[in-house]
Amino acid sequence: MSHLPDEEQPRPHPPHDEGGAPGDQGAHDVHGGYGAHGRPPTRADRWAGFKKSPFLPALVLTFILAAAAALFAASYTYSMANPTPHHIPTGVTGERDAARRSAFVGAMEKALDAQLDLKHYDTREAARNAIDEQRIYAVLDVRDDGARVDLEVSGASGVSVAQVFTESAPQVSKETGIPVTVKDLNPLQSGDPRGLAIFYISLAAVIIGFVGAIQLSVHARGLNPAERIVATVAYALLGGFAVAAVVDWGLGALDLPFVESWLILALTMFTCGMVFTMFNTFFHRWAMIPTWGLLVLVGNPASGGAVAPPLLPTVLGRIGQWLPPGASVNAQHTAVYFQGHQHAFPFLVLGGWALLSSGLFWFWRHRHPGGRGTQPLHAAAV
Repeated sequence: MSHLPDEEQPRPHPPHDEGGAPGDQGAHDVHGGYGAHGRPPTRADRWAGFKKSPFLPALVLTFILAAAAALFAASYTYSMANPTPHHIPTGVTGERDAARRSAFVGAMEKALDAQLDLKHYDTREAARNAIDEQRIYAVLDVRDDGARVDLEVSGASGVSVAQVFTESAPQVSKETGIPVTVKDLNPLQSGDPRGLAIFYISLAAVIIGFVGAIQLSVHARGLNPAERIVATVAYALLGGFAVAAVVDWGLGALDLPFVESWLILALTMFTCGMVFTMFNTFFHRWAMIPTWGLLVLVGNPASGGAVAPPLLPTVLGRIGQWLPPGASVNAQHTAVYFQGHQHAFPFLVLGGWALLSSGLFWFWRHRHPGGRGTQPLHAAAV
C-alpha cells in the first residue's frame, strides 16, 4: 500500500491512439464524436439520428391518435347523435284508393320528415310476414274507407324507427281527424328495453376479434401461418361462447338461441381477427390504422345496431350491411327476434371477409412479420 499523499500519487497518462495525440480523445468526447476533428453534427446527421430513434414513431403516433380521436367522435356523432328518417319501407293494407288514406300518408311523411316507401299487401298476414322477413318496418292498415287506421310497428325491427312512428301518430291523427291505434307486433325482450344488447355483444366480438389478433402478433409472434389461423379460430370460438354465456346465462339480458348466437359471435371474432392479420401482412406496425378505420370508424356506427338503417345517413346505412359489424348485427338480430326467417346475406358477408382476409394473408404469408425461422419485420403495435 502506498503512503504518498493524494496529490503525489502517480496519475495515469491519457490514452494514445495510433496516429493521434494524447488529447485527441478528449476533443472527440467533447464534440460528440463527429469526425476526426470533432465537427458538430449537421442537420442531415440530426435527422438521420432522429429517424433511427424511437421518437419518430412516437411523434407519428401522437398525430395519428389525435386524428383517430377526432374521427371517432365525428363518425359516431354524425351517425347516431341525431338519427333522422329518410326512406322507410312501410307496408299498406286495406283500401288502396281511399282519399283519406292518401291524406294520412302525406301527413305522416310530413311529421316524420321522411318519405314512406310504400309496399302494398293484400292481407295483414302478408304484411306481417314481410315484417318478419325484415322487408318493412311498419304497416298502415286502412279501414272503413279511410275512417280509421291501425298502425302496426315492430320494435324488434328497429326501436328507433318504431319510436318515431309511435310519436308521430297522435300528431297525424289530430291533424287529419283520422283515429289511429298503434300496436307493437314484435316488442323487445324485457331485459333489453332499448334494443342495444345485440349491438353491444356484436361490438364486443368485433373489438376482441382484432385485439386478439394484435396480441397474437405481439406475444406469439413465432406462430407459423397455419398455427396463427388455428389460434384465431380457437380464441374466436371460446370468446364467442363466453360472450353468449354471460349475456344469456349470467345476466339474463337476452334469451338467445344459444348455439346460433354463439357461432355468429365466433364467426365475427374470427373475421375481424383475420382482417387485422391481413392488414398486418401488408402494413406491419401500422396495421391498426386500416383495421380501426374499417371496423370501428365506419363499420360499427353504420351497422344498424344502435340506430336502425332507415335512420342512418343513406350512404352509411347501405355500406354498413357489407361490413363485418353490420353483418354480425344483422345475423344476430334475426336469430334473436325473427327465428325461422334467417337470411344468408349476413353470413355471406362475414364469410366473404373471412375468406378474403385469410386468403390474402396465406398467399403473402412470407410478408407477415411473424413465424419461426424468419427475421420478423416489425412487432405490431398494441
